[in-house]
Amino acid sequence: MTTQNRRLESTRASRTELGFSIRQAQISHQDEIAKMCAVLWPETSIEEHRQEISRLLTSGMYGILPATILTSYYEDGTLNGFLQVGLRSHADGCDSSQPVGFIEGWFVYEHFRGQGIGKGLMRAAENWARDHGCKEMASDTWIDHESSKKAHEALGFEIVDRCINFRKEL
Repeated sequence: MTTQNRRLESTRASRTELGFSIRQAQISHQDEIAKMCAVLWPETSIEEHRQEISRLLTSGMYGILPATILTSYYEDGTLNGFLQVGLRSHADGCDSSQPVGFIEGWFVYEHFRGQGIGKGLMRAAENWARDHGCKEMASDTWIDHESSKKAHEALGFEIVDRCINFRKEL
């Protein structure tokens, strides 16, 4: 058993008393994860999400760097959240001399929030990043997404920058 699998098993074992477990997503989860992605990122169709999830789960890569999707589920197998984590060559506010773990997407269905699911997913993602040699974890959110900001801060993240992006059609 790899170190990564041992850490995920450890996370799973410590969470079962709360009624949910965490594991790496399987290709059979792609439809449900795509539905969650469509809630998180509604500007993209479920089919486009499904295709991206399939590519990631099949290759274990997001672009040219390692990535994975972690899922939270109840004993009956019902998925209630996911977290997509990958490596980036750099991230704002992080040491630019080494890769950083990056939270690409983090979602728990609203009616399951407040049960420690998001925290469990984040801890599993941190273990995944450590197993890939990372010393830092980074993430981002929309500037007006207050609940995401609070969730990140509750888990030890600190704001390192605020940015407004501009675009002009030519």
